[in-house]
Amino acid sequence: MLCIAEQNGALASAAFVDGAEGCAPSSPVLMEAGAWLDRYFAGCDPGPVPPLAPQGTAFQRAVWTAISAVPYGETISYGSIAVRMGLSPRHARAIGNALHKNPLLLFIPCHRVIGRDGALAGFAGGIARKQKLLKLEQQKEDVQK
Repeated sequence: MLCIAEQNGALASAAFVDGAEGCAPSSPVLMEAGAWLDRYFAGCDPGPVPPLAPQGTAFQRAVWTAISAVPYGETISYGSIAVRMGLSPRHARAIGNALHKNPLLLFIPCHRVIGRDGALAGFAGGIARKQKLLKLEQQKEDVQK
């Protein structure tokens, strides 16, 4: 289950949890996030994300912004994100560390970042979930072709 929380009208966290009980969204932003997730898990490009308020360092927020530009159904390497940010590909590990702190899984799509060799390296939600999420997005792409 994905547990989401808001702060001051914006999503503050979204994390996979095991064994948690569901609850009905109780605010407009949580209802918007729930609808976004419904579209996502139905295999559709869910469109723009609800308002987000991730808490992190300036570098982490810059990485999360760069990741948010990766389109639905596409992947990018850690080193390529570093280059997009004006850094050397050698900063791939720093990119990975920032992604590990991503407080808004799915909404900030860190699951779309893969190793240089195509390996499904790292994901706070677990590699098995990362693989399922990428497969879900790829199926959407296959339907469009």
